[in-house]
Amino acid sequence: MTTEIAGLVDTQNGMISRRIFIEPEIYQAELRRIFARCWLFLCHDSQIPRPGDFLTTYMGEDPVLAVRDSAGTVGAFLNVCRHRGNRLCRADDGNAASFICAYHGWTFGNDGRLTGVPNLREAYHGDLDRESLGLIPVAQLESYKGLWFATFDPEAPPLLEYLGEMAWYIDTFVDRREGGVEVIATHKWIMPCNWKFPAENFGGDAYHVQWNHLSAVKIGFSRGVTANTHSTQRMASPGNGHGLICVGPDDVGDPPMPEIEAYEREIAAEVRQRLGPRANLINPIVGTVFPNFSLLRGTSRTFRVWQPRGPEKTEVRSFVFMDAAAPPEVKRAIRQAGIRGFSPSGSFEQDDMDNWQECTQTCRGVVSRRMPLNNRMGLGHERFDPALGAWVSDYRFSESNHRQFYRRWAELMAATDWSAVECATARNAEYA
Repeated sequence: MTTEIAGLVDTQNGMISRRIFIEPEIYQAELRRIFARCWLFLCHDSQIPRPGDFLTTYMGEDPVLAVRDSAGTVGAFLNVCRHRGNRLCRADDGNAASFICAYHGWTFGNDGRLTGVPNLREAYHGDLDRESLGLIPVAQLESYKGLWFATFDPEAPPLLEYLGEMAWYIDTFVDRREGGVEVIATHKWIMPCNWKFPAENFGGDAYHVQWNHLSAVKIGFSRGVTANTHSTQRMASPGNGHGLICVGPDDVGDPPMPEIEAYEREIAAEVRQRLGPRANLINPIVGTVFPNFSLLRGTSRTFRVWQPRGPEKTEVRSFVFMDAAAPPEVKRAIRQAGIRGFSPSGSFEQDDMDNWQECTQTCRGVVSRRMPLNNRMGLGHERFDPALGAWVSDYRFSESNHRQFYRRWAELMAATDWSAVECATARNAEYA
C-alpha cells in the first residue's frame, strides 16, 4: 500500500489519481488508516447539555454513542451490543438512563456498564463476567471549546497537537463571545459522492463560487465575498491537512439579513479583542479540520461532518450554530439562512451536491479514471506566514490547501503508525 499510495498522490506537481475516489480497496484502507486513527468530531456540548443526554453518530463506518452519564461525565462508546453485535441505540438523540438492546434485551447504563442480562442465572448458569462486557469506549476523548472529538487510536497525538494552529482558527467560529456557541438546528441527508470532494471543497475551494453559485450571488442571496475581485481573501493551511478560506479582516461574509448585519457590527470590537491580534490580519469564513469536519461562517453558520458510506456515498450531518449570547431574533435569522442556503434543499447545497456527484460518478469510467485531477493552481505561490501560523496562498484563488489536504491523506495512508507521520508543528517551525 505504501508504494502504491506514493504513486497515486503527487502533491509536488498537484496531480491526484482518481482511483482514490472510487476503488473499494482504497476506501477500506481509508477506514483503517484515517478514520480509525484520526481525531473525529462527535458533537457539541449544547447537544448533550443534561445528564442522560445522548447523540448517536459515526466514526468512519463505526456507529458511536456520545452520552453525558447520570453523573454529568461525557463518554463515547461503540454503539454496538456486546452480545451479538446489534446496533444498540437507534435514535438520533434523546435522554436515557440506560440503553436496551432490541434483539435480546441486554441493558447498558449511560456510563457504558452492562447492567442487565435476561435469564442471567438460568441461561448462563452464573458464568458471565458482566464487568468485562460493558460498551467499548473510544481510545481517547477530548473537548475543545465545547466541541467533542474522539479517536480509536490510543497512540494518536493529543487533540491540541493534532489541531495545532487550527485551534485558533476554530476559535473564530466557536469562541467569538463569552459563552461560546450553541447548536440551534440539525439536518441529515445522503449524497452520491465520495467524502473527500466536500471535505476539500470546504477546506479551500473559493474558485467555484463565481461559477457554481452565480445565481445566488446575482440575486443578492449571498454577498459572494469569495467571488468579489476586490476581496483580500487567501487560502490558509495551518498544517496536518487542515485548511481554510479566509478573507481580509474588514471583509464581510455574513448573510445579507438586517438582523445579522446589525448584530455583527455591534459585536465587532468585542470579537477582535477576544480573538487577539491575529483577528486584525485575517477573517476565516469556512474550513475543514482533517479529515471530515467542516465549519462555515459565511452565508450561513454550520458545522458539518462528511460521514463516509462507501466510495460513492456520503452521509452529511449538518448543525446550524450561533453565538449563545446572540438575541432571539438573530438566532431566528441564522436558522433561516441555514435552511435557505445550506440545508438539503438549500440553494448553495444543491449547487455543490450536483458537482460532487458528477466528479465521483465519472471516476467509474476506465479511461476517465486514467485522467488525474489537476490541483496545480497556485503551485509554488504559497508561503509560510509566521504571523498566521499557516501556509498562505499568494493570490485569492489557489489549490494550495487541496495539496496540503492530499499530502496529509497520503502520509496517513502510507504510515504504519503515528510515529511515521510528520507533525505540522515541527514542519512549520522550520519556517517560523
